[in-house]
Amino acid sequence: MRNVYKFSLLLIWVVILNCETSKKREVSQTADLAVNNSLKHYNLDKPQKFNMPESLLEISGIAFRDQLNDTIYAINDEEGKIFRLGWNVRKQLNSKFGKHGDYEDVSIVGGTAYVLKSNGTLYSFPFDSANSKKVNEVNEIKNVLPKGEYEGMYADRLTNSLYVLCKNCSVDHSAGTASGYIIKLDNFPAIMNSFRIDLESIADSRKNVKDGLRPSGLAKNPLSGEWYVISAARKLLIVTDSSWKIKGTFSLNSNLFNQPEGIAFDKFANLYISNEGDDITNGNILRFNRQ
Repeated sequence: MRNVYKFSLLLIWVVILNCETSKKREVSQTADLAVNNSLKHYNLDKPQKFNMPESLLEISGIAFRDQLNDTIYAINDEEGKIFRLGWNVRKQLNSKFGKHGDYEDVSIVGGTAYVLKSNGTLYSFPFDSANSKKVNEVNEIKNVLPKGEYEGMYADRLTNSLYVLCKNCSVDHSAGTASGYIIKLDNFPAIMNSFRIDLESIADSRKNVKDGLRPSGLAKNPLSGEWYVISAARKLLIVTDSSWKIKGTFSLNSNLFNQPEGIAFDKFANLYISNEGDDITNGNILRFNRQ
């Protein structure tokens, strides 16, 4: 009987020890997520900089067609125009698709361009018409996304889906999340699914996310399948896996990232982040070659 008692005590001690070890491991992993500032394959301190012309001082979203980097497509916060320009070529061409408004992101997939307005209104039009001075056949879609403020959008040609990320939505206020919606383009414009990025794993050490992430852009790395989410308000880059679980968070140097608004990858997985300018700083696009 005494041996049974001793064995029971030993078993309880082992269980307690394992629980403590597991807790320490979880705390350690959370800390790693919080303090890691070395982004694998990219040196965030050494970009190639492309200063924008005055017309793109307030550059917001950027995109490529089929991830081809010969032409960058961009929008600014105020004008209903889609701009196009070559890397390091300041002369831009543009096509007007709408009235003045707060436009935040642009995506191109297949033969269609999509533009996101901050109130959640979506615009779609044939991509080929973006090569003329005025875009015809513009489709304006209202009341598809829930009421809120939106800045990030990504069109995934592999899944034929449009991903839209909330910047400021009521569902996130008390949940400690950043939420988004998935629209299948073969059933456009109906929402087919939703997703959430759980911020709890970084909230304790990243104090600036306790009141929300306020994301301004997102893109998928074509090689790893990871999601890259930027926040201009928090000066952060967050990397998640394909299921939106956070793998790392990275501070963005204010000296380089004036106001990061747009993000994109080319087919070689080179990373591009656009920054809005101000009275003393040009708008720009920073390119980080994959190492």
